[in-house]
Amino acid sequence: MNNEPLIAIVGPTASGKSDLGIALALAFDGEIINCDSVQVYRGVNIATAKVPMEERRGVPHHLIDIVEPAVNFTAVDWAEAAKQVIAEIEARGRRAILVGGTGFYLRALTTKFFDSPEIDESIRPRLQKIMQKRGAEHLHRMLARVDSKLARKFAPKDWSRVTRALEVYFSSGRPLSEWQERSPEEPTEFAERLHYFVLEPPREELYERINRRVDVMVERGLLEEIQNLIASGVPPTAKAFNAHGYKRFVEYLLGRRTLESAIEQMKLDTRHYAKRQWTWWRAQRNTHWLAGFGFEEKVIDGALRIAVQIYQASR
Repeated sequence: MNNEPLIAIVGPTASGKSDLGIALALAFDGEIINCDSVQVYRGVNIATAKVPMEERRGVPHHLIDIVEPAVNFTAVDWAEAAKQVIAEIEARGRRAILVGGTGFYLRALTTKFFDSPEIDESIRPRLQKIMQKRGAEHLHRMLARVDSKLARKFAPKDWSRVTRALEVYFSSGRPLSEWQERSPEEPTEFAERLHYFVLEPPREELYERINRRVDVMVERGLLEEIQNLIASGVPPTAKAFNAHGYKRFVEYLLGRRTLESAIEQMKLDTRHYAKRQWTWWRAQRNTHWLAGFGFEEKVIDGALRIAVQIYQASR
């Protein structure tokens, strides 16, 4: 078992995670593993901030563009893929550096979840049709009837987790909460290995960057990208479209809000998500908080010093 430390560059959207990740990879002979839940999807580009090939400075990037947008790619799926890539990178004598803002992906890497049943793949499309016709709240009411304990934990519009819970129930005949109780979560080997470098730039400056980024995405053709994906057969309910950069514009294309409303709501959603990301990382162990944006020299220098200490302490 490898006990070498692993560094994860995390933090809110637009905080400069990719810049810091590349800087650390160059300094420590590393390769980057994406842990952003939208960057895994092919063809979903404009609102994901994927680093263009010409800006990667020769640093290999993994787990980007690996599945089609209509695929329900879960945190557990990502964790299994990440374990394999980490092993391959370390077998080459290099360091794996994880970069991205999806905390639940990293939780799936550091936690052994309950033993879940085999899922009937025909159930999700039927649930998606119900949601399109009757709304996410109807799915939540369905869950309340079959698994009230879990329904109380989920927001009525949290359709992704509600759908997963319904899939488990209709596939196995047992509530997801019962599966979780029978096989409680346990830490994996990565729980001790992982060190989180959390970017914390000034809040108002971050919000300004988020607002500008949304405007630039619209100018670059975000709407056209979504229209082309839907025209190619990707359903509006695809998990990839539930991301902040896409959800409101899908609603606009479906006639549920104006374009101006979609733009402003996306900015608001992303700012609120940034707050939730910080809250998530404050609850984690092995965190190292960096005051500033990931592209700032002072932040890069501070991160390099901490990384040297972490790597040296493991010897």
